[in-house]
Amino acid sequence: MSVAGHRDRTLIGGLAVALIVIFARPIEHYAIMFAREAEARTGLALAPALLILSLAFVFHSISKRQDAKAEKTAAEALAQEAASRALELERLVNFGESLARSLDIESVRDVVIQQLPRITGTDEVWVLLRTGGHWQPLLGTTTESRRAIERAHERIADHAFSQDALSRIGVIQSEGQIVVPLTAGGEALGVLGMPQDLAPAANPGRRIIATAAATLAIALRNVQLFHELRENSLRDGLTGCFNRMHALEVIDVELRRARRSQTPVSLIMFDLDHFKDVNDRYGHLCGDAVLAGVGSRMRDVLRGSDLKCRYGGEEFLVLLPETPVEGAKRVADTLRRELAEMAITWKDETVKITASFGVTVALPSEVDSEAMITRADAALYRAKDQGRNCVRLSVETAVA
Repeated sequence: MSVAGHRDRTLIGGLAVALIVIFARPIEHYAIMFAREAEARTGLALAPALLILSLAFVFHSISKRQDAKAEKTAAEALAQEAASRALELERLVNFGESLARSLDIESVRDVVIQQLPRITGTDEVWVLLRTGGHWQPLLGTTTESRRAIERAHERIADHAFSQDALSRIGVIQSEGQIVVPLTAGGEALGVLGMPQDLAPAANPGRRIIATAAATLAIALRNVQLFHELRENSLRDGLTGCFNRMHALEVIDVELRRARRSQTPVSLIMFDLDHFKDVNDRYGHLCGDAVLAGVGSRMRDVLRGSDLKCRYGGEEFLVLLPETPVEGAKRVADTLRRELAEMAITWKDETVKITASFGVTVALPSEVDSEAMITRADAALYRAKDQGRNCVRLSVETAVA
């Protein structure tokens, strides 16, 4: 059991300090006198030695404090650098996670616009994608001299896209810009660039940019593969036309859009005449060649915005947005002539085909794709009944 409590210890400590203060001067005087007497008896210079030792102790204490301060400063710098690296890694992780959720190019563009400037440390970072032999900006400047800057970027990107440049690892410097090729899966997809004077000078900062470029390249490649997979799943492999299910979805969307905008939308349905005879006479491989030729001719004749669908067997649908019935009839007549003039060479023989067409237009406020297809189908069968190789309008359209 403690004899002195907390308050007692405090009182005792105070008394001790008071005694030291009271007797400090006599003690100092006694120590000096003792040193002088010792010097007189021994002949040693104790006072200078004590002075030297005191000075050495003071300098040693100051040096230790300075070393401790330097160590503290170095530790703070390391902590600050570690925090900066952690922030950079966090931004890279967020960048990668956001890109991983992006399944189309617009979503990738949104992520790049929002996050890439923070990773690179500048709003003047730019990204060009190589599409169909042309450069397309994904991220770039919005200044008045935009086109001139884009042309300069394209020139730099052409250099970076050369085989020699792409074979290098890391950052390429060209015309005051640093450029990182975007490559994934052995395929060059584009370039990421930024002004050299705004780029990090140290290797760690440039590695961050190179890592961001690699992450972006992988995301772009994934979008590309996803698009190809989706396109393949929506298209008929033989003709290249969209399949029936996707066509019905697109028709529903276009009917709603036409209703909102009060614009016409027309539908053509056609069927190859006596196609069974082609299969019976020449075989189904020849029939496949004919169907592939029809798909190719449709792509040549029709607009890119027109929906081209293999509805089933040898029956096809064509949806014409923003097209009145008169325009749809002209398109059907043109396609009918093109198919009649098309010749398929099969085992030293020439196979000729014709097709019968039915045309209809969406009625006011119509949103039922099934009703529209039914009208086009009825017009098609009238074309069959009336001699084939002709175009007929639906009864409702003809009356209107």
